[in-house]
Amino acid sequence: MRRLLALLFLLAPLTTALAQSIPKEKELDTLVQRTMTTFEVPGIAIAVVKDGKVVLSKGYGVRKLGETAPVTPETLFGIASNSKAFTATALAMLVDEGKLQWDDRVIDHLPSFQMYDPYVTRELTVRDLLVHRSGLGLGAGDLLYFPASSFTEDEIVAKLRHIRPASSFRSRYAYDNILYLVAGKVIEKASGQPWGDFIRDRIFTPLEMKSSNTSVADFRPGANVAMPHAKADGRLQAIAPMSFDNNAPAAAINSSVNDLSRWMLVQLAKGAIPGSSGAKRLFSEKQSREMWSAQTVQPISEPPKPLAALKPEFSAYGLGWGLRDYRGHKLVTHTGGLPGYVSRVVLVPSLGLGVAVLTNQEERGGFEVPAFAILDSYLGAPRTDWVAAFKAADEEKTKKAELAVNEKRTARSTESKPSLPLGKYAGTYRDAWYGDATIALEGDRLVLRFLRTPALTGELEHWQYDTFVARWRDRTLNADAFVNFSLKPDGAIDQLKMQPVSPLTDFSYDFQDLLFTQVKQAEGAAVTQTQP
Repeated sequence: MRRLLALLFLLAPLTTALAQSIPKEKELDTLVQRTMTTFEVPGIAIAVVKDGKVVLSKGYGVRKLGETAPVTPETLFGIASNSKAFTATALAMLVDEGKLQWDDRVIDHLPSFQMYDPYVTRELTVRDLLVHRSGLGLGAGDLLYFPASSFTEDEIVAKLRHIRPASSFRSRYAYDNILYLVAGKVIEKASGQPWGDFIRDRIFTPLEMKSSNTSVADFRPGANVAMPHAKADGRLQAIAPMSFDNNAPAAAINSSVNDLSRWMLVQLAKGAIPGSSGAKRLFSEKQSREMWSAQTVQPISEPPKPLAALKPEFSAYGLGWGLRDYRGHKLVTHTGGLPGYVSRVVLVPSLGLGVAVLTNQEERGGFEVPAFAILDSYLGAPRTDWVAAFKAADEEKTKKAELAVNEKRTARSTESKPSLPLGKYAGTYRDAWYGDATIALEGDRLVLRFLRTPALTGELEHWQYDTFVARWRDRTLNADAFVNFSLKPDGAIDQLKMQPVSPLTDFSYDFQDLLFTQVKQAEGAAVTQTQP
């Protein structure tokens, strides 16, 4: 789930080779090696399909930094939000079978379903679950399952009724993950199978996607799995794959480029299963058109100057797919991001072309450069050094973020003190949709803990007045957050609010949507103000 990333690159000499069949390996290898070096990506896997055939399926680099096991076409990566297209396809199959319709109301399938606004509860359709226009804010509710939490699927769905909308119903695009969980529940109700079983039995099996699975719990010791990698205070390291089991329909699938080749082929064939001469179908052409039709218009922003050529003429979201143009061709595409994994799948229906790039590091250049390089080669695009362009764009973005943080640091009152003794900030705090977090005085430090999310544990460092910064102990999170206390007139703590420190913080850390109130003070923590 995490930030939807941007696009592109390749060398002109690949144009002829790719157009014929498989690109010259030496040229592609050089490009990928340069990409891995520039963006510090340990491993990359790439698949290309064209006109109903697999023309490339290859792995590069290593599965884990410091080890020698290579990435191969069979290596599993977390594909994250590329899972959403599978969920949309599952619903399309059920529409074909007459078990539901896109414009059915969700409450007609899930009577207990409830959003914050009663009107939205009554009117939200199955289609609305997939297209990011419900009124929820960007990444709303992601902290219920990201980082990994102990909330169950049913608890998360029930908590939707407490998440306030950020805009009116169907008025604007705002990417969310949580409603894909509800879509998974609709699939279960309509088919009689849990989402994971349906995906395995009805999609993986007929497409012979033999390695793919729907949970990191299915990984076995010694299996051909790429370990995810993230930076902790600037240093790259391997991390454990994050479980997404409590919102699997949004982002839990693990797959290989060999398996994704089959997935792209059936999509480009508009539902016909490869090798069946069109006799066997996964879904109908009608549903293919529906999934690839614009449902929600997306705003078009100016890309960073080094990537100016990537600005589309149109951008929209379909059903589980993003839609845009590139060099005069319609793209059907999606990115995916989880801690340590980022990826892209892109289809060009007019060319019968599909490209999948999987990586085990959180750098967008790692997957964008190879994917759109290959596109450029097929389109006969002018030579562009997209490695340099993406690197420059990343540096520009990082510089702006550092300036923003430094401005905050310069503007703060370094001589200010907290209004209360540290121990009096300790206690249990409750948010309507997340639940409980605690603050405890341990030695001379306050420690914040989100009780259902073990990774969100960190020391509170005083910033100014009654504002602190939560420095998470897991430094790979890269998500430090301001923690601001407001007091009542009598000096008691009224509310606790949070917001990310850096603008680079992934949107799934939706701290700004939290509103904690203190429900229990720590024992012995009387509420009196300190004397000047």
